Amino acid sequence: MPYVTLFQRSRKPQAAARQRLEVDIQDMVVYAIGDVHGCYNELRALEQKILLDSASFERRKLIIMLGDYVDRGPQSARVLDHLLAPPLHGFQRICLAGNHEVVMLNYLDGIISRESWLAIGGLQTLFSYGVDPSRMADLYGSSEEVDRRIREIIPAGHVSFMRALPVMVYSAKFVFVHAGIRPGIELAAQDEDDLLNIRSDFFEAAHLLDRYVVHGHTPIEFPKLDGRRLGIDTGAFQSGRLTAVRIVDRGARLIFS
Repeated sequence: MPYVTLFQRSRKPQAAARQRLEVDIQDMVVYAIGDVHGCYNELRALEQKILLDSASFERRKLIIMLGDYVDRGPQSARVLDHLLAPPLHGFQRICLAGNHEVVMLNYLDGIISRESWLAIGGLQTLFSYGVDPSRMADLYGSSEEVDRRIREIIPAGHVSFMRALPVMVYSAKFVFVHAGIRPGIELAAQDEDDLLNIRSDFFEAAHLLDRYVVHGHTPIEFPKLDGRRLGIDTGAFQSGRLTAVRIVDRGARLIFS
């Protein structure tokens, strides 16, 4: 499976549903990485540990990013630049969409207000682009003009990257997704909003899952298997600890930044 980044030049809302990728991981070593949230230093530190850990494996190597690259932490713009660059040497990489990328796009597309985005950590993202919306409001007055200038500042490459992110990777035994899945529904029929935002309905039926589901979205202190789900969002922007899980066949090992 070659390394491919899908780019779109348009800033218009994406009409088609996000991709759901079937990947045969039987002869791979897979590293899934939880919510980054602008924590570039933690991501780089974790990648170096993954590189060391993977040295003993001669299989194909795949990193799956579970979404939420932006907001809350200090270096969202730098994280997106990093994910647009080639992956670690010898690795393939798939980046999935998180709900925070969707919210950021919804603001950029004029679907939601700036205040709605800032309320979930968008201010830190704007700071990472060198944008202070309060200062801009003093300079330009109208909120509409501030929004227009913000939309001009966010690089088109970052917008295209976020638009093109798939929403799921799945294999015969595993599902990798940002938030989770709704148990009892075929993967192809899963609602995209659930894949990005679900919590309690997924957690309460984790024992009914027919595959292991590796996800982020809901911060936890320490990952542990619950039924057939494993959450690996350890709140890096607060804890300073970004988490990966290495999967080989059906064995797993946690790795921390």
